[in-house]
Amino acid sequence: MAIALLGHAIAALAADEEVVMIANPQLAIDAIPRDTARAIFAMRQRTTPNGEAIHVMVLPDDHPVHARFAKGLLDVYPHQLRLAWDRMVFSGTGQAPERVASQAEMLQQVATTPGGLGYIERGYLDDSVQVLPLAE
Repeated sequence: MAIALLGHAIAALAADEEVVMIANPQLAIDAIPRDTARAIFAMRQRTTPNGEAIHVMVLPDDHPVHARFAKGLLDVYPHQLRLAWDRMVFSGTGQAPERVASQAEMLQQVATTPGGLGYIERGYLDDSVQVLPLAE
């Protein structure tokens, strides 16, 4: 019993370490440059480089996975994203991304929304979405 619990704890820690960007499987893109991902999640870019519409989803600002995604993959602080979203909403020039409550909801929403783009810990992945790596 203790070994099983330890195994689950180790698996949870391993899953905790890597946050990956995910996309709806019908989104025809294999990888995305960091600058493009940053522009998309800051809501400055609403389409992929090949012109497909994107529907961005994010976890709540105070969610630890949101912070790890922003800092680790986008190389920005979460409050910088919030400032960009608020500026667009208050100026009437854009909108904030759709907020989901959990990683399970993120997975389900990205999988079922055309152009869906989000992020989760690798441990939550299944075949319903594609991983979208950063291009070098």
